[in-house]
Amino acid sequence: MAALMSMGESHRRITEYLHRFSDSVSTQDSSSLKQLFRVSSNSPSLLSLADALNVFQDVNRLIKQFDTYSDLVEILVPLLRCLQSYRIGNLVDAYNAFERSANAFLQEFRNWETAWAMEPMFVVAYEIRVLAEKADRELASLGKAPEKLKAAGSFLMKVFGTLAGKGPKRIGALYVTCQLFKIYFKLGTVHLCRSVIRSIETARIFDFEEFPFRDKVTYMYYTGRLEVYNENFLAADQKLTYSLNHCDPRKEANIRMILKYLIPVKLSIGILPQSWLLDKYDLVEYNDVVQALRRGDLRLLRHALQKHEDRFLRAGVYLVLEKLELQVYQRLVKKIYIIQKQRDPSKAHQVKLDVIVKSLKWLEIDMDVDEVECIMAILIYKNLVKGYFAHKSKVVVLSKQDPFPKLNGKPVNS
Repeated sequence: MAALMSMGESHRRITEYLHRFSDSVSTQDSSSLKQLFRVSSNSPSLLSLADALNVFQDVNRLIKQFDTYSDLVEILVPLLRCLQSYRIGNLVDAYNAFERSANAFLQEFRNWETAWAMEPMFVVAYEIRVLAEKADRELASLGKAPEKLKAAGSFLMKVFGTLAGKGPKRIGALYVTCQLFKIYFKLGTVHLCRSVIRSIETARIFDFEEFPFRDKVTYMYYTGRLEVYNENFLAADQKLTYSLNHCDPRKEANIRMILKYLIPVKLSIGILPQSWLLDKYDLVEYNDVVQALRRGDLRLLRHALQKHEDRFLRAGVYLVLEKLELQVYQRLVKKIYIIQKQRDPSKAHQVKLDVIVKSLKWLEIDMDVDEVECIMAILIYKNLVKGYFAHKSKVVVLSKQDPFPKLNGKPVNS
């Protein structure tokens, strides 16, 4: 396309973009200005501008010819360089140029008293993260250390600092926080989330209810994931449930992302999802986990964890799911109890350890009596089973009242 474009046409397209940018700033037209920063959107207008830039090589001189652009030179020159580099696939150069433009824009943003440019700043925050990810992939492919996403995080912390004031701009702090979360989770530096969370949740200048629902849903999703990692399942349940309840029902991909973490949390507190939910949102990896809990089938649980190990590890929920074994043991012992009650109600509360050993053997899991006794001791200690041992006869004597307490939405006692 660039090769077919005349010099005159390229000049026209560049000056049109420059006029739009200048006019958007002077008239405080937020919706128009934000479109001019969408480098990664591949919009036809920006692609044609990039082609024009690759024909008209002396754009710096063009910008400096007009006094109307003088205050915007530090933003415009690197931004145009970014568009040009992005178009020809030089992603590291594109990121470097965009970061220079973003810093210049942030400086102007600080000087504006009102929050009219909040939406363009959101686009800048989004673009710098996306361009950094692309640049890091290019660096990695060249055998170099990926470093741009970390740099993008540093820039966004400066943006957050600008928004964390008492003025109207504070309404944008949560959006930038969510962009930071995405970076920290991608880099595996989730501990860096703490300082931002502390600012949002303890600073008096912020009222969480003032923030847009879109940002609150994303914030609760990421903080809920953090609670999962820390095994604070009640807090994780509260935050992820909030995110799910307020998520746009048309955004099925987002609902799926929330459920991917909410389901393990619900399983940990004894709440099992319906199979239609797993099918609807393509979370079939949890089907066998749920069935194992329903049946008390330890073999099925271990098989499911092995089959989907990579997926569960990437999501960070493998260890959470592995700990469901105790609930599966509880269900197995309860099934034995129910069968015995049908045969001889008077002795149903006496479960021989040898019977449990045989049940596990039928599931192709080899355990001796001592190992089963240890498991039963843990179940009793964690209040998943009420009863005591008769050691000489190798029998668990179950309580006649509520021998298998339900979790009722609470995690297993640690």
